[in-house]
Amino acid sequence: MAPRTEPPFRADHVGSLLRPKELLDARAAGSPDLRAIEDAAIRDVVRMQEDLGLRAATDGEFRRTSWHMDFIYGLGGVTQTDEQIRVRMVNAEGENSFTSAGLAITSPIELREPIFADAFTFLRDTVTTATPKLTIPSPSMVHYRGGTAAIDPTVYPDVEQFWADLSAAYADEVRALGELGCRYLQLDDTSLAYLNDPAQRAAHSDADHLRYIRQINAAIADRPADMRVTTHMCRGNYRSSWAAEGGYDYVAEALFGELAVDGFFLEFDDERSGGFAPLRFVPPGKQVVLGLVTTKNGRLESADALKRRIDEAARYVPLDQLCLSPQCGFSSTVEGNALTIEEEQAKLRLIVQVAEEVWGAL
Repeated sequence: MAPRTEPPFRADHVGSLLRPKELLDARAAGSPDLRAIEDAAIRDVVRMQEDLGLRAATDGEFRRTSWHMDFIYGLGGVTQTDEQIRVRMVNAEGENSFTSAGLAITSPIELREPIFADAFTFLRDTVTTATPKLTIPSPSMVHYRGGTAAIDPTVYPDVEQFWADLSAAYADEVRALGELGCRYLQLDDTSLAYLNDPAQRAAHSDADHLRYIRQINAAIADRPADMRVTTHMCRGNYRSSWAAEGGYDYVAEALFGELAVDGFFLEFDDERSGGFAPLRFVPPGKQVVLGLVTTKNGRLESADALKRRIDEAARYVPLDQLCLSPQCGFSSTVEGNALTIEEEQAKLRLIVQVAEEVWGAL
């Protein structure tokens, strides 16, 4: 097959990468040289991605504490609170939990200045062969993390205005990123995957996924014509733990049929993620990035096993619409998952190898 000329690419990855020890130490110590240490670490990790043959590169999210809250707190109208949000997580060893500060909507939502602009321009100016890719949390996450209870009713007596302002702020962000040269943007959204889990869905409206799809579409409707937007949907990723389980069946028809993105990064690394049957709703022209390689541990997958699973997925979506990636980031929060940087690189190298063998070109 011919190589893809635009993202997502045949061999791709979600975004976050394990932080090197010197960066972790500098952040923990509150080093006054943190920015310079971040810069050096990002130059190294971009070079690593390009050397492995990846056609897109991120900054590993090295400047963030978490994949989503750094961005969300940057929105005008969102206030960090003393309340602690505890998300129950589980892993192979048992129960865990992810805790972050709460949030409240205390004034109208707006974009006061572009978020992650400096991070993107540094990445843009650092890549040499790869397309610079920026990841941000989707607008759904502002609501899913705090819920309607986090919205001050005196600020938004009509919740519809909250949704309108939220999507408008995101549209401003997308526009600003486009002006900076961003042509590969990913909206990370755990909510659309979580809602497939009946235990998660019990605390939400049955139609929340439809609302989230509408708001994402409003946010990206005016993106530059040459900007490719993908979404990544997993069931939680914190120190090798997860929060939800179940296939994509509940949201699949609306998600694949109505969400106006160019590609879907989907988690399919174990039985908890369900089967490929929901992919039958993916329309022509949309790419599906199969997250078959786990970031939860360092065990390296078999290339033949990955090829068999790609063949299985191709029963529901044409092979030309498929790509390959890890199931999630390697370090969605600063702590990272339970594997080494060498194991991380081996997994990325394997993805490139398998993609070349399956599609012939990246």
